Amino acid sequence: MEDLFAKLERTLNPELPSLTESQQQLLKELSIDENQPGTILRDFQTLIDFLQPKGVEVSSVNNLLPLKVLSELNLRLSHPIETKLKRPVQKSYPYINGLYLLLRSSGIVQIKSQSKKQILVLDEAVLESWSSLNFTERYFTLLEAWLIWGNNEILGERQDAWNNLFKCIQFWARVPDKGLKFAKYEHQQDVSYYPGLHNIALLELFGFLAIKQGKPPEGKGWRIANVERLPLGDAIFRLLFPIGMSGEFEDEVNINFGELQPTFKPYFLEWEHNLVLPKQGFTDGIYIFKVSVSRSWRRIAIPAKRQLSWLASTILDAFDFDYDHLYEFSYKDRFGRTCKIGHPYMESPPFADQVRIGDLPLEPGANMTYLYDFGDHWEFDVQLEAINPPDNKIKKAKILEIHGDAPQQYWSEDDDWNDEE
Repeated sequence: MEDLFAKLERTLNPELPSLTESQQQLLKELSIDENQPGTILRDFQTLIDFLQPKGVEVSSVNNLLPLKVLSELNLRLSHPIETKLKRPVQKSYPYINGLYLLLRSSGIVQIKSQSKKQILVLDEAVLESWSSLNFTERYFTLLEAWLIWGNNEILGERQDAWNNLFKCIQFWARVPDKGLKFAKYEHQQDVSYYPGLHNIALLELFGFLAIKQGKPPEGKGWRIANVERLPLGDAIFRLLFPIGMSGEFEDEVNINFGELQPTFKPYFLEWEHNLVLPKQGFTDGIYIFKVSVSRSWRRIAIPAKRQLSWLASTILDAFDFDYDHLYEFSYKDRFGRTCKIGHPYMESPPFADQVRIGDLPLEPGANMTYLYDFGDHWEFDVQLEAINPPDNKIKKAKILEIHGDAPQQYWSEDDDWNDEE
């Protein structure tokens, strides 16, 4: 049988996706609501309801859902799964993991710090925009949040070079017309890694794929018996094939919904509006950072109007380090993606001398990592403790408190020998 991927590549017009007449008719007649073509809108609403009104505490490192809520949430979804794992985590529930990806990449939720806890809460402004959308607009908002903006880093995994659209197109080409069967649990390991079980689950939730579940062996997780392509999935991925292969959105930094609207608008006339995300602005004030390395820390105050390069220099001064090396700040944005701001002499923007402290999308409790000297790899933890009102008396960075002796920046062989003695 000819590979579906080859079929797509051969038959598609490079300028205009080539749909069959039956596929065009299918899209034009498709009615989208909470229960069709898949249950994505109903299950997504289940998660929104689950977070109301106060949100839920998540893990401190990757901000994932805690073990204690997973079993209950699993039972609330349209496709609850059976697992024989003794201690399942979020990743063990692919439908929950996929829906969590959509929550974060859509911007409908954000992470708030409360004392030392990290809380996943709804963003009321974005939620209001979401509520104003019709079912079709919501469906395609989530489709974009998944295929274009959803990055595995949100799920606590390594940042991926390919977006989910590219991965799913490649997977789609591997599924024959008669379906893909997994006779043994071990046979599903390939799809567990690529495109990932959460992507398989989302393919079903969007109505692209039919999944038959099996009974997992003792000590194992979700069991897939077989998967089968549905006509809607064939039509959607034929339409998206040129975009996915071109990598058109892979370098996009700013998330803007409606990127796929020109592609789908001819078939879905009710798609008129898109989810609106708040624009990040400048926050004035005096930023108070607690900077820690080894067993020592320093508390630093710096005006919002000063560049990030000022904070970099002040940290080095506070720990008696020299200025001879490059550095890089990194932090997680509201979508769970790692953002990096480098030394002015580095090759790729943004640069620390062009970003003001008040431009950073950080709230009190958030952390950055300041990596200094890419050879010796000094990592400073930079926590934003507070944003105090503007104070004209504080015009430069100021070291407020010193705790513990600074580590020695350079060690010689004599130092190591004497230390052992």
